[in-house]
Amino acid sequence: MDKENHSMVTEFIFTGITQDPQLQIIFFAVFLLVYLANVVGNVGMIILIITDTQLHTPMYFFLCNLSFVDLGYSSAIAPRMLADFLTKRKVISFSSCATQFAFFVGFVDAECYVLAAMAYDRFVAICRPLRYSALMSRRVCLALMLGSYLAGLVSLVTHTALTFSLSYCGSNILNHFFCEIPPLLALSCSDTYISEILLFSLCGFIEFSTILIIFISYAFILIAVIRMRSAEGRLKAFSTCGSHLTGVTLFYGTVMFMYLRPTSSYSLDQDKWASVFYTVIIPMLNPLIYSLRNKDVKAALKKIIGKKPQ
Repeated sequence: MDKENHSMVTEFIFTGITQDPQLQIIFFAVFLLVYLANVVGNVGMIILIITDTQLHTPMYFFLCNLSFVDLGYSSAIAPRMLADFLTKRKVISFSSCATQFAFFVGFVDAECYVLAAMAYDRFVAICRPLRYSALMSRRVCLALMLGSYLAGLVSLVTHTALTFSLSYCGSNILNHFFCEIPPLLALSCSDTYISEILLFSLCGFIEFSTILIIFISYAFILIAVIRMRSAEGRLKAFSTCGSHLTGVTLFYGTVMFMYLRPTSSYSLDQDKWASVFYTVIIPMLNPLIYSLRNKDVKAALKKIIGKKPQ
């Protein structure tokens, strides 16, 4: 019976962000510019870090991976969203929906652990400077990133398998602009209780475990900064951590709003805009956040464009 019900829905139809044809053209132009800025910013950051040997440090290694996962999950969503602005019938096949969903979940959850690794790196740099080279060796950095991607893979497999094994035997109108968990659960004609519990538990574990790592790291950093006698040293420490804290606040604030709530409190129309923010806007902002306040990145960029750093 489950297989029969499952086969009844072979495609989904997105409602999109808006049904107004004029607004769709405007949104297409705006989000095209945002996505292009996203691609240029993140690809540029990756190339800059790889090509400039002065940026071959743990901090920039993690930043390179952050740009990669930002580019990964935004590219799972944005190109399809842009194409749908230009079509009347926004159709996606069941298998394509599952693929989009899988890449999105995998990259987003990997980003949580990348951000946690970046916080740990800052803790070691500020609180254990004499042991930094040993504690943040190449092997440790690779292990942290491998663990981040492995966590994303586990989340990807778990959520995708459970969500797309549900029966979709009624309406195929998906009230969203991409395949995301809440609207898919709302559309299913199966009992979604287990899926909702797993969603809350797995997302809760990922969010709170990584937030705990970040919180503990910055608690020790704050203590170390307070103990510093040099005002210049304090300013340098805050400057180093400021960009990361800004990125963490934007990312976690939106993700927690989206996923760590009871299903009864979801407002799919309202949540679309929160989804736009963390799937399209945040990946575009991260390269700006981490480059505008970073002297090393600006110096490397000046080298690339043929200017001598001051």
